[in-house]
Amino acid sequence: MKKSQNICDNKSCFLCKNSLKEWLPAIAAHKLNYKIKKGEVIFKEGDPVTGIYFVNSGKVKVYKQWDKDKELIVRFANEGSLFGHRGLGKGGTYPISAAALEPTVVCYVDLAFFEATLKVNSDLTYQLLMFLTEELKQSERKMRNLAHMSVKGRVCEALISLQNQFGVTEEGFINIELSRQDLASYAGATYETVFRMMNELVNEKLISLSGKSIRLVNREELLKLAQDIVFL
Repeated sequence: MKKSQNICDNKSCFLCKNSLKEWLPAIAAHKLNYKIKKGEVIFKEGDPVTGIYFVNSGKVKVYKQWDKDKELIVRFANEGSLFGHRGLGKGGTYPISAAALEPTVVCYVDLAFFEATLKVNSDLTYQLLMFLTEELKQSERKMRNLAHMSVKGRVCEALISLQNQFGVTEEGFINIELSRQDLASYAGATYETVFRMMNELVNEKLISLSGKSIRLVNREELLKLAQDIVFL
């Protein structure tokens, strides 16, 4: 990671927008900005926890090692979002890894200052609690889907989730370019299976592709497939 000049946006940054305006000078004095290259790992599972990160621009994938050469993407962090918080509490090491999906700028604050900020800023503490609650719901849903949903349903839900989080471009494509391997890791499936499912969805005229870009042609039908839970 390469240090960058102070370019945080107080209106979008999770830390700044939820803190007292009187506390902003303290944040400015303690935070560091880093430029991260596409594909660069920010921290790895098992690394010592040193602080919390906030995305200023770009996109980050947060993932857990599944096998020796496989990973399961837990979530994505985009502009204004935070990551690295899963390392809070006892243990002292990150239980997940994070890497940039594109050229990214992040804001970093060390753990001691972040904990002090939480004690001073009740709104920030409340918003963090709401964020963690929603993240827990999503994690529980993902675990349920891995156990009970067909691969095709998981791929559909992954595509809908990506569109909900990142929106669409002027051309109507989901505003994030993922490799098929990353999409497979997000859906909890193998590359070969996801490749086959994507071809099926194209043939059924539910999605269209242009390189790595994906457009949802029939969102309603994709939603139906995503709700097709098969209980064992």
